[in-house]
Amino acid sequence: MIHQYKLGELNIVMDIYSGAVHVVDELVYDLIQDYEKKSEEVLLKEYSEDHSKEVLLEALEEIKALKDEGLLFSEDEYGNVLQNFENRETVVKALCLHIAHDCNLSCRYCFAGEGEYHGDRSMMSAEVGKKAIDFLIAHSGNRRNLEIDFFGGEPLMNFGVVKEIVEYGRSLEKEHNKNFRFTMTTNGILLNDEITAYLNEHMHNVVLSIDGRKEINDLMRPSSNGKGSYDIIVDKFKKVAETRNQMDYYVRGTFTSHNLDFANDVLHLADLGFKQVSVEPVVASDDMPYALKEEHLPQLFEQYEKLADEMVKRRDEGKGFNFFHFMIDLNQGPCVAKRLSGCGSGCEYMAVTPWGDLYPCHQFVGLDEFKMGDVNEGITNEGKLKAFKATNVYTKPECKECWAKFYCSGGCSANSFQFYGDINRAYKVGCELEKKRVECAIMMKAKQMLAE
Repeated sequence: MIHQYKLGELNIVMDIYSGAVHVVDELVYDLIQDYEKKSEEVLLKEYSEDHSKEVLLEALEEIKALKDEGLLFSEDEYGNVLQNFENRETVVKALCLHIAHDCNLSCRYCFAGEGEYHGDRSMMSAEVGKKAIDFLIAHSGNRRNLEIDFFGGEPLMNFGVVKEIVEYGRSLEKEHNKNFRFTMTTNGILLNDEITAYLNEHMHNVVLSIDGRKEINDLMRPSSNGKGSYDIIVDKFKKVAETRNQMDYYVRGTFTSHNLDFANDVLHLADLGFKQVSVEPVVASDDMPYALKEEHLPQLFEQYEKLADEMVKRRDEGKGFNFFHFMIDLNQGPCVAKRLSGCGSGCEYMAVTPWGDLYPCHQFVGLDEFKMGDVNEGITNEGKLKAFKATNVYTKPECKECWAKFYCSGGCSANSFQFYGDINRAYKVGCELEKKRVECAIMMKAKQMLAE
Protein backbone atom coordinates (compact mmCIF):
# COMPACT_ATOMS: atom_id res chain seq x y z
CA MET A 1 0.00 0.00 0.00
CA ILE A 2 1.32 3.41 -1.04
CA HIS A 3 0.28 6.89 0.09
CA GLN A 4 1.48 9.93 -1.85
CA TYR A 5 1.02 13.61 -1.11
CA LYS A 6 2.62 17.01 -1.65
CA LEU A 7 3.20 19.31 1.31
CA GLY A 8 5.73 21.93 2.27
CA GLU A 9 7.17 21.91 -1.28
CA LEU A 10 8.03 18.21 -0.88
CA ASN A 11 6.83 15.19 -2.85
CA ILE A 12 6.33 12.49 -0.24
CA VAL A 13 5.75 8.78 -0.85
CA MET A 14 4.93 6.48 2.05
CA ASP A 15 5.18 2.71 1.86
CA ILE A 16 2.70 1.66 4.50
CA TYR A 17 3.69 -1.91 5.31
CA SER A 18 7.45 -1.33 5.49
CA GLY A 19 7.06 2.09 7.13
CA ALA A 20 9.51 3.63 4.64
CA VAL A 21 9.10 7.30 3.71
CA HIS A 22 10.64 8.71 0.53
CA VAL A 23 11.08 12.28 -0.63
CA VAL A 24 11.28 12.16 -4.44
CA ASP A 25 11.37 14.42 -7.48
CA GLU A 26 8.33 15.15 -9.64
CA LEU A 27 9.09 12.45 -12.19
CA VAL A 28 9.55 9.62 -9.70
CA TYR A 29 6.46 10.82 -7.82
CA ASP A 30 4.35 10.60 -10.98
CA LEU A 31 5.83 7.30 -12.12
CA ILE A 32 5.11 5.64 -8.78
CA GLN A 33 1.42 6.38 -9.25
CA ASP A 34 1.40 4.29 -12.45
CA TYR A 35 4.22 1.83 -11.74
CA GLU A 36 2.11 -1.14 -10.66
CA LYS A 37 -0.62 -0.47 -13.22
CA LYS A 38 1.36 -0.14 -16.45
CA SER A 39 4.31 -1.86 -18.09
CA GLU A 40 7.71 -0.22 -18.43
CA GLU A 41 7.17 0.01 -22.18
CA VAL A 42 3.91 1.93 -21.72
CA LEU A 43 5.46 4.24 -19.13
CA LEU A 44 8.40 5.04 -21.38
CA LYS A 45 6.03 5.92 -24.19
CA GLU A 46 3.64 8.01 -22.08
CA TYR A 47 6.36 10.07 -20.41
CA SER A 48 8.67 10.41 -23.43
CA GLU A 49 7.26 13.76 -24.51
CA ASP A 50 8.65 15.54 -21.44
CA HIS A 51 11.61 13.34 -20.51
CA SER A 52 14.45 11.59 -22.30
CA LYS A 53 14.63 7.81 -22.34
CA GLU A 54 17.83 7.93 -20.28
CA VAL A 55 16.19 10.00 -17.52
CA LEU A 56 13.10 7.77 -17.53
CA LEU A 57 15.13 4.57 -17.30
CA GLU A 58 17.11 6.00 -14.39
CA ALA A 59 13.89 6.93 -12.54
CA LEU A 60 12.34 3.52 -13.18
CA GLU A 61 15.50 1.81 -11.96
CA GLU A 62 15.33 3.87 -8.76
CA ILE A 63 11.76 2.71 -8.17
CA LYS A 64 12.64 -0.91 -8.93
CA ALA A 65 15.58 -0.83 -6.52
CA LEU A 66 13.34 0.47 -3.71
CA LYS A 67 10.80 -2.25 -4.45
CA ASP A 68 13.47 -4.96 -4.47
CA GLU A 69 14.69 -3.73 -1.08
CA GLY A 70 11.17 -4.02 0.35
CA LEU A 71 10.84 -0.25 0.76
CA LEU A 72 8.18 0.31 -1.89
CA PHE A 73 5.06 -1.70 -2.75
CA SER A 74 5.85 -4.03 0.16
CA GLU A 75 3.44 -6.78 1.14
CA ASP A 76 1.19 -6.92 4.18
CA GLU A 77 2.82 -9.45 6.48
CA TYR A 78 0.69 -8.92 9.55
CA GLY A 79 -1.63 -11.87 8.90
CA ASN A 80 0.43 -14.29 10.99
CA VAL A 81 0.60 -11.81 13.87
CA LEU A 82 -3.18 -11.60 13.99
CA GLN A 83 -3.64 -15.33 14.50
CA ASN A 84 -4.74 -15.83 18.12
CA PHE A 85 -4.26 -12.09 18.70
CA GLU A 86 -7.14 -12.02 21.17
CA ASN A 87 -5.72 -14.96 23.08
CA ARG A 88 -2.43 -13.28 23.97
CA GLU A 89 -1.60 -13.06 27.66
CA THR A 90 -3.31 -10.27 29.57
CA VAL A 91 -0.59 -8.02 30.94
CA VAL A 92 -1.85 -4.83 32.59
CA LYS A 93 0.77 -2.10 32.33
CA ALA A 94 -1.10 1.06 33.35
CA LEU A 95 -3.98 2.28 35.50
CA CYS A 96 -5.83 5.58 35.47
CA LEU A 97 -6.86 6.22 39.07
CA HIS A 98 -9.96 8.41 39.38
CA ILE A 99 -8.71 9.90 42.57
CA ALA A 100 -11.53 12.45 42.67
CA HIS A 101 -14.96 12.35 41.07
CA ASP A 102 -15.33 16.03 41.77
CA CYS A 103 -14.00 19.20 40.19
CA ASN A 104 -13.57 22.89 40.89
CA LEU A 105 -14.15 23.88 37.25
CA SER A 106 -17.19 23.58 34.99
CA CYS A 107 -15.60 22.93 31.60
CA ARG A 108 -18.28 23.06 28.92
CA TYR A 109 -17.01 20.05 26.95
CA CYS A 110 -16.25 17.79 29.94
CA PHE A 111 -17.16 14.17 29.12
CA ALA A 112 -17.03 13.45 32.85
CA GLY A 113 -19.93 15.77 33.78
CA GLU A 114 -17.80 18.01 36.02
CA GLY A 115 -16.13 14.94 37.43
CA GLU A 116 -19.25 12.96 38.37
CA TYR A 117 -19.03 10.37 35.56
CA HIS A 118 -22.75 9.58 35.43
CA GLY A 119 -22.83 9.14 39.22
CA ASP A 120 -22.20 10.86 42.52
CA ARG A 121 -19.30 13.02 43.56
CA SER A 122 -16.78 10.79 45.35
CA MET A 123 -13.20 10.69 46.54
CA MET A 124 -10.97 7.62 46.30
CA SER A 125 -9.80 6.33 49.66
CA ALA A 126 -6.20 5.37 50.31
CA GLU A 127 -7.40 1.79 50.83
CA VAL A 128 -8.88 1.57 47.33
CA GLY A 129 -5.78 3.20 45.84
CA LYS A 130 -3.50 0.69 47.53
CA LYS A 131 -5.64 -2.21 46.29
CA ALA A 132 -5.32 -0.77 42.79
CA ILE A 133 -1.54 -0.88 43.18
CA ASP A 134 -1.78 -4.50 44.35
CA PHE A 135 -4.01 -5.36 41.37
CA LEU A 136 -1.54 -3.81 38.93
CA ILE A 137 1.43 -5.67 40.39
CA ALA A 138 -0.49 -8.96 40.35
CA HIS A 139 -1.58 -8.57 36.71
CA SER A 140 1.56 -7.02 35.20
CA GLY A 141 3.44 -10.25 34.53
CA ASN A 142 7.15 -9.70 33.96
CA ARG A 143 6.70 -6.08 32.94
CA ARG A 144 8.87 -3.90 35.18
CA ASN A 145 7.83 -0.34 34.28
CA LEU A 146 4.25 0.35 35.36
CA GLU A 147 2.26 3.56 34.99
CA ILE A 148 -0.23 5.17 37.34
CA ASP A 149 -2.06 8.31 36.21
CA PHE A 150 -3.87 10.35 38.85
CA PHE A 151 -6.99 11.65 37.16
CA GLY A 152 -10.31 13.25 37.97
CA GLY A 153 -12.32 15.42 38.16
CA GLU A 154 -9.49 17.29 39.76
CA PRO A 155 -6.98 15.02 41.56
CA LEU A 156 -5.52 17.82 43.69
CA MET A 157 -8.85 17.92 45.54
CA ASN A 158 -7.72 14.60 47.07
CA PHE A 159 -4.02 15.31 47.26
CA GLY A 160 -3.43 13.67 50.63
CA VAL A 161 -4.55 10.30 49.25
CA VAL A 162 -2.37 10.81 46.17
CA LYS A 163 0.66 11.03 48.44
CA GLU A 164 -0.36 7.91 50.39
CA ILE A 165 -0.73 5.90 47.19
CA VAL A 166 2.63 7.07 45.84
CA GLU A 167 4.33 6.14 49.11
CA TYR A 168 2.69 2.72 49.08
CA GLY A 169 3.72 2.04 45.49
CA ARG A 170 7.31 3.03 46.18
CA SER A 171 7.41 0.71 49.19
CA LEU A 172 6.65 -2.29 46.97
CA GLU A 173 8.97 -1.60 44.04
CA LYS A 174 12.07 -3.41 45.23
CA GLU A 175 10.19 -6.45 46.55
CA HIS A 176 8.34 -7.02 43.26
CA ASN A 177 11.02 -5.69 40.86
CA LYS A 178 8.72 -2.96 39.61
CA ASN A 179 9.23 0.69 38.77
CA PHE A 180 6.20 2.95 39.07
CA ARG A 181 5.91 6.00 36.84
CA PHE A 182 3.35 8.28 38.39
CA THR A 183 1.69 11.03 36.38
CA MET A 184 -1.00 13.59 37.11
CA THR A 185 -3.49 15.58 35.05
CA THR A 186 -4.53 18.80 36.79
CA ASN A 187 -6.42 22.00 36.02
CA GLY A 188 -3.98 23.87 38.28
CA ILE A 189 -6.48 25.77 40.42
CA LEU A 190 -5.04 24.31 43.63
CA LEU A 191 -1.38 24.35 42.60
CA ASN A 192 1.01 26.07 44.99
CA ASP A 193 4.76 25.95 45.58
CA GLU A 194 4.55 23.01 47.98
CA ILE A 195 2.45 20.90 45.60
CA THR A 196 4.64 21.86 42.64
CA ALA A 197 7.73 20.72 44.52
CA TYR A 198 6.03 17.40 45.32
CA LEU A 199 4.98 16.87 41.69
CA ASN A 200 8.50 17.59 40.50
CA GLU A 201 9.91 15.02 42.90
CA HIS A 202 7.39 12.24 42.46
CA MET A 203 5.55 12.60 39.12
CA HIS A 204 7.22 11.23 36.01
CA ASN A 205 5.00 13.47 33.91
CA VAL A 206 2.47 16.22 34.59
CA VAL A 207 -0.38 17.29 32.28
CA LEU A 208 -1.52 20.88 32.79
CA SER A 209 -4.94 21.71 31.37
CA ILE A 210 -5.25 25.03 29.54
CA ASP A 211 -6.95 25.73 26.20
CA GLY A 212 -4.72 28.49 24.86
CA ARG A 213 -5.62 32.16 24.56
CA LYS A 214 -7.30 33.74 27.58
CA GLU A 215 -10.61 34.37 25.81
CA ILE A 216 -10.81 30.78 24.54
CA ASN A 217 -9.73 29.17 27.81
CA ASP A 218 -12.13 31.25 29.89
CA LEU A 219 -15.02 30.58 27.52
CA MET A 220 -14.62 26.80 27.75
CA ARG A 221 -13.02 26.33 31.20
CA PRO A 222 -14.90 28.52 33.70
CA SER A 223 -15.18 27.91 37.42
CA SER A 224 -18.53 27.11 39.03
CA ASN A 225 -19.20 30.84 39.46
CA GLY A 226 -18.72 31.41 35.73
CA LYS A 227 -15.39 33.25 36.00
CA GLY A 228 -12.48 32.15 33.84
CA SER A 229 -9.48 30.16 35.04
CA TYR A 230 -6.70 31.53 32.79
CA ASP A 231 -5.39 34.20 35.15
CA ILE A 232 -5.39 31.76 38.07
CA ILE A 233 -3.35 29.07 36.36
CA VAL A 234 -1.06 30.51 33.69
CA ASP A 235 1.76 31.70 35.95
CA LYS A 236 1.55 28.51 38.01
CA PHE A 237 1.93 26.45 34.84
CA LYS A 238 4.91 28.53 33.75
CA LYS A 239 6.57 27.77 37.07
CA VAL A 240 5.91 24.03 36.73
CA ALA A 241 7.42 24.04 33.23
CA GLU A 242 10.47 26.02 34.32
CA THR A 243 11.13 23.98 37.46
CA ARG A 244 10.87 20.79 35.39
CA ASN A 245 13.46 22.23 32.98
CA GLN A 246 10.85 22.26 30.19
CA MET A 247 10.74 18.45 30.21
CA ASP A 248 8.30 15.75 31.34
CA TYR A 249 5.13 17.80 31.20
CA TYR A 250 2.51 18.97 28.73
CA VAL A 251 0.25 21.96 28.65
CA ARG A 252 -2.79 20.24 27.23
CA GLY A 253 -5.76 21.99 25.64
CA THR A 254 -8.89 21.14 23.71
CA PHE A 255 -10.07 22.99 20.63
CA THR A 256 -13.71 23.21 19.58
CA SER A 257 -15.87 24.90 16.97
CA HIS A 258 -15.37 28.09 18.99
CA ASN A 259 -11.69 28.23 18.01
CA LEU A 260 -11.36 26.70 14.56
CA ASP A 261 -8.20 28.85 14.35
CA PHE A 262 -6.66 26.65 17.04
CA ALA A 263 -3.15 27.00 15.63
CA ASN A 264 -3.18 30.43 17.24
CA ASP A 265 -3.83 28.79 20.62
CA VAL A 266 -0.91 26.42 20.14
CA LEU A 267 1.36 29.32 19.18
CA HIS A 268 0.06 31.39 22.09
CA LEU A 269 1.16 28.67 24.50
CA ALA A 270 4.52 28.42 22.76
CA ASP A 271 4.92 32.19 22.97
CA LEU A 272 4.36 31.97 26.72
CA GLY A 273 7.48 29.82 26.84
CA PHE A 274 6.00 26.32 26.99
CA LYS A 275 8.09 23.77 25.08
CA GLN A 276 5.73 20.79 25.41
CA VAL A 277 2.31 21.56 23.97
CA SER A 278 -0.75 19.48 23.14
CA VAL A 279 -3.99 21.02 21.87
CA GLU A 280 -6.40 18.32 20.75
CA PRO A 281 -9.79 18.22 19.01
CA VAL A 282 -12.92 17.92 21.11
CA VAL A 283 -15.00 14.79 20.57
CA ALA A 284 -18.68 15.60 20.81
CA SER A 285 -21.95 14.73 19.08
CA ASP A 286 -23.20 17.12 16.40
CA ASP A 287 -25.94 18.51 18.63
CA MET A 288 -23.37 20.08 20.95
CA PRO A 289 -22.74 23.78 20.15
CA TYR A 290 -18.99 23.31 20.39
CA ALA A 291 -18.79 20.11 18.29
CA LEU A 292 -16.39 19.68 15.39
CA LYS A 293 -18.16 18.58 12.21
CA GLU A 294 -17.16 17.37 8.76
CA GLU A 295 -17.84 20.83 7.36
CA HIS A 296 -15.04 22.17 9.59
CA LEU A 297 -12.39 19.83 8.20
CA PRO A 298 -10.98 22.04 5.40
CA GLN A 299 -10.36 24.88 7.85
CA LEU A 300 -8.84 22.53 10.41
CA PHE A 301 -6.54 21.02 7.76
CA GLU A 302 -5.32 24.54 6.95
CA GLN A 303 -4.62 25.13 10.63
CA TYR A 304 -2.49 21.99 10.94
CA GLU A 305 -0.53 23.00 7.84
CA LYS A 306 -0.11 26.56 9.12
CA LEU A 307 1.11 25.20 12.45
CA ALA A 308 3.54 22.77 10.80
CA ASP A 309 5.04 25.52 8.63
CA GLU A 310 5.45 27.84 11.60
CA MET A 311 7.03 25.09 13.70
CA VAL A 312 9.57 24.35 10.96
CA LYS A 313 10.38 28.07 10.79
CA ARG A 314 10.79 28.36 14.57
CA ARG A 315 12.88 25.20 14.70
CA ASP A 316 15.24 26.59 12.09
CA GLU A 317 15.49 29.80 14.13
CA GLY A 318 16.34 27.90 17.30
CA LYS A 319 12.94 28.62 18.86
CA GLY A 320 11.42 25.18 18.42
CA PHE A 321 8.84 23.47 20.63
CA ASN A 322 7.13 20.09 20.63
CA PHE A 323 3.53 19.58 19.60
CA PHE A 324 2.22 16.22 20.79
CA HIS A 325 0.31 15.28 17.64
CA PHE A 326 3.29 16.06 15.39
CA MET A 327 5.72 13.87 17.32
CA ILE A 328 6.56 10.87 15.18
CA ASP A 329 9.42 8.35 15.08
CA LEU A 330 10.33 7.12 11.59
CA ASN A 331 13.27 5.02 12.77
CA GLN A 332 11.73 2.53 15.16
CA GLY A 333 8.01 2.62 15.71
CA PRO A 334 6.11 0.91 18.51
CA CYS A 335 5.86 -2.86 18.85
CA VAL A 336 3.61 -4.78 16.46
CA ALA A 337 0.80 -5.20 19.02
CA LYS A 338 0.70 -1.45 19.63
CA ARG A 339 0.73 -0.65 15.92
CA LEU A 340 -2.25 -2.94 15.48
CA SER A 341 -4.32 -2.18 18.58
CA GLY A 342 -3.23 1.17 20.00
CA CYS A 343 -3.38 2.14 23.65
CA GLY A 344 -4.48 -1.27 24.92
CA SER A 345 -7.60 0.00 26.70
CA GLY A 346 -9.61 -2.78 28.26
CA CYS A 347 -6.69 -5.17 28.53
CA GLU A 348 -3.33 -3.43 29.05
CA TYR A 349 -4.74 -0.18 30.38
CA MET A 350 -7.73 0.34 32.69
CA ALA A 351 -9.40 3.02 34.77
CA VAL A 352 -10.25 2.63 38.45
CA THR A 353 -13.20 4.46 40.01
CA PRO A 354 -13.10 5.94 43.52
CA TRP A 355 -14.81 2.81 44.84
CA GLY A 356 -12.52 0.40 42.98
CA ASP A 357 -14.45 -0.65 39.86
CA LEU A 358 -12.43 -1.34 36.73
CA TYR A 359 -13.35 0.08 33.31
CA PRO A 360 -11.54 -0.11 29.94
CA CYS A 361 -10.47 3.54 30.20
CA HIS A 362 -11.55 6.83 31.77
CA GLN A 363 -14.04 7.54 28.98
CA PHE A 364 -16.01 4.36 29.65
CA VAL A 365 -16.39 5.00 33.38
CA GLY A 366 -20.05 5.02 34.42
CA LEU A 367 -21.24 2.85 31.52
CA ASP A 368 -22.31 -0.30 33.37
CA GLU A 369 -21.95 -2.67 30.42
CA PHE A 370 -18.23 -1.85 30.33
CA LYS A 371 -17.45 -2.63 33.95
CA MET A 372 -14.53 -5.08 33.78
CA GLY A 373 -14.43 -6.08 37.45
CA ASP A 374 -12.91 -4.44 40.52
CA VAL A 375 -9.64 -4.19 42.40
CA ASN A 376 -10.75 -6.85 44.90
CA GLU A 377 -11.89 -9.59 42.53
CA GLY A 378 -9.84 -8.60 39.51
CA ILE A 379 -11.13 -8.87 35.94
CA THR A 380 -14.44 -10.72 35.91
CA ASN A 381 -16.02 -9.56 32.64
CA GLU A 382 -14.20 -12.00 30.38
CA GLY A 383 -16.43 -11.18 27.42
CA LYS A 384 -15.45 -7.52 27.39
CA LEU A 385 -11.81 -8.40 28.02
CA LYS A 386 -11.82 -10.66 24.97
CA ALA A 387 -13.55 -8.01 22.86
CA PHE A 388 -10.97 -5.36 23.69
CA LYS A 389 -8.06 -7.74 23.19
CA ALA A 390 -9.42 -8.66 19.76
CA THR A 391 -9.99 -5.16 18.46
CA ASN A 392 -7.36 -3.95 16.00
CA VAL A 393 -6.97 -2.19 12.67
CA TYR A 394 -8.09 -5.31 10.82
CA THR A 395 -11.33 -5.73 12.76
CA LYS A 396 -12.41 -2.17 11.90
CA PRO A 397 -13.90 -1.91 8.39
CA GLU A 398 -12.84 1.72 7.96
CA CYS A 399 -9.25 0.93 8.95
CA LYS A 400 -8.39 -2.09 6.80
CA GLU A 401 -7.58 -0.10 3.67
CA CYS A 402 -6.54 3.14 5.37
CA TRP A 403 -2.95 4.22 4.80
CA ALA A 404 -2.69 5.75 8.30
CA LYS A 405 -3.75 2.68 10.25
CA PHE A 406 -0.32 1.93 11.72
CA TYR A 407 0.09 5.53 12.90
CA CYS A 408 -3.22 5.83 14.76
CA SER A 409 -3.57 2.08 15.49
CA GLY A 410 -7.29 2.22 14.80
CA GLY A 411 -8.08 5.29 16.85
CA CYS A 412 -9.96 5.54 20.12
CA SER A 413 -12.39 2.76 21.07
CA ALA A 414 -14.33 5.11 23.34
CA ASN A 415 -14.88 7.57 20.50
CA SER A 416 -16.03 4.73 18.25
CA PHE A 417 -18.52 3.58 20.83
CA GLN A 418 -19.77 7.10 21.48
CA PHE A 419 -20.60 7.69 17.81
CA TYR A 420 -21.53 4.21 16.57
CA GLY A 421 -22.17 2.03 19.62
CA ASP A 422 -19.37 -0.27 18.46
CA ILE A 423 -15.70 -0.30 19.51
CA ASN A 424 -14.79 -1.76 16.12
CA ARG A 425 -15.73 1.33 14.14
CA ALA A 426 -13.78 4.48 13.45
CA TYR A 427 -14.84 8.04 14.26
CA LYS A 428 -14.73 9.80 10.87
CA VAL A 429 -13.86 13.37 11.87
CA GLY A 430 -11.14 12.07 14.17
CA CYS A 431 -9.76 9.87 11.39
CA GLU A 432 -9.52 12.71 8.91
CA LEU A 433 -7.77 14.94 11.42
CA GLU A 434 -5.35 12.17 12.33
CA LYS A 435 -4.40 11.64 8.68
CA LYS A 436 -3.67 15.33 8.23
CA ARG A 437 -1.57 15.38 11.42
CA VAL A 438 0.48 12.41 10.20
CA GLU A 439 1.07 14.07 6.83
CA CYS A 440 2.23 17.26 8.54
CA ALA A 441 4.43 15.41 11.03
CA ILE A 442 6.16 13.41 8.30
CA MET A 443 6.71 16.54 6.21
CA MET A 444 8.32 18.24 9.20
CA LYS A 445 10.51 15.22 9.92
CA ALA A 446 11.53 14.98 6.27
CA LYS A 447 12.57 18.64 6.19
CA GLN A 448 14.58 18.16 9.36
CA MET A 449 16.40 15.12 7.96
CA LEU A 450 17.10 16.87 4.64
CA ALA A 451 18.58 19.81 6.50
CA GLU A 452 20.95 17.68 8.57
